[in-house]
Order: sequence, then structure tokens, then C-alpha cells
Amino acid sequence: MKYILMMHTPGSGPYQISKWPRKDIEAHIGFMMDFAKRLTAQGELVGAEGLAGPDQAKIVRAGSDGKPITDGVFPEMKEFLAGYWIVDVDSPERAYAIAAEASAAPGPNGAPLNLAIEVRQVMSGPPRD
Repeated sequence: MKYILMMHTPGSGPYQISKWPRKDIEAHIGFMMDFAKRLTAQGELVGAEGLAGPDQAKIVRAGSDGKPITDGVFPEMKEFLAGYWIVDVDSPERAYAIAAEASAAPGPNGAPLNLAIEVRQVMSGPPRD
């Protein structure tokens, strides 16, 4: 079963990691790289990406003429999607365990961030019924 694990982080301007001391940024990125390598070695990682902050985001919809209409940027969001993983695991419980590990990524001074990770099954097609 495939699941998407979406890491949400508090808003209030550009991604706060840019304000961390360099050693804390390196520890956080190192954790994420090792985490991805381990999931890949276990055959569970389908894909993962970090995302730009809301200060670079746009909402796009089609206008009545079919051309894009954009709205944004959104520098003052309450929270935003910082990144995601897609995993292929045997059970929802395994997806939850992976999400908990990602949630505890180190932040400033090495303290676990304990960020919210939304876990949702990736649907491979319409229901069989």
C-alpha cells in the first residue's frame, strides 16, 4: 500500500529553517538524507521532496477563458506543507511509524521538531465495487 506523508510546519513567514544556526541546518538535512537512504535500502521509499515556502507559492485556477489566474504569495499562512514522502509499505501502522520518525527530525540545538505529519493512502484507482 502506498501512503503520502506530508510534513506541515508552522507558518509566519518564510520557512524558519533559514534562520537556524548552520550546524542545526546541517544536522537536520543530514537526518533527512540518512532517513531517505534507509527507507530506500528497505525498499519502502517511492519518492520524497522538500518544498519551497509559502512566500514563493501561487494558487492557480482556470479563468472563464481557460487561461491561468494566479493568487499569492502567501507569507502569513498559519501552517504550510514543507515536504513529503511517498512510501510503499505493508500496513498503515508502518506508515505511521515512518511518519513519527520523520516528525522527530532534529531542529535547533538538536531538539526533536515533532512536526505534524499527515498520512494519507495513495489511491491506485477507483474502488472495485
